[in-house]
Amino acid sequence: MAPKFPGAGTFVPPSTDLSALALAARSCRGCDLWEPAEQTVFGAGTASARMMLIGEQPGDQEDRRGQPFVGPAGALLNRALDEADIDRELTYVTNAVKHFKFVRADRGPRRIHKKPLRSEVVACHPWLEAEIRAVDPSVVVLLGATAAQAMMGTAFRIGTDRGRVLELGDAKAVATAHPSAVLRAPDDERAAAFAALVDDLRVAARLLV
Repeated sequence: MAPKFPGAGTFVPPSTDLSALALAARSCRGCDLWEPAEQTVFGAGTASARMMLIGEQPGDQEDRRGQPFVGPAGALLNRALDEADIDRELTYVTNAVKHFKFVRADRGPRRIHKKPLRSEVVACHPWLEAEIRAVDPSVVVLLGATAAQAMMGTAFRIGTDRGRVLELGDAKAVATAHPSAVLRAPDDERAAAFAALVDDLRVAARLLV
């Protein structure tokens, strides 16, 4: 008997055209996250980008709008990129998981982010591999533990390895905190958390020179 959720590999076309990949991803049923989500949120940006940024998964606003990093975390990321002298328009941004995983609040319509399982990250990984093949970036920025472990293995720890230059196939990689972690930081720690994110992005930017 075929598995109910076979993983994304069944749905990924043999193409390096981002438009074709994004279109195919709309019909992905590789795991169970597609059903409660509004839509697939594929990556966005230029196919010639030298830098790719990978986060965990889309959030509530991303799920509703169908674009990655357009909510509060995206706004903070834009500020950090600007301070690091990185033009977001020249990057490609995506997530390790392409559907929003959430639980509903006990009261009201609010949808609360829920961390994806490792099995869900693995199921969605063929889409991320296809994006990397299509873009062929020189530098990959891994935003948060989920993205970092998706690419570097489950033993990878942001706390000890962030900000270092890592080898990722033919590309260089830098891991850092996810912008949402900066937003969740206590008020008296948020400025320092933001500055650390900017510092890590500057490490990645220097790799493009």
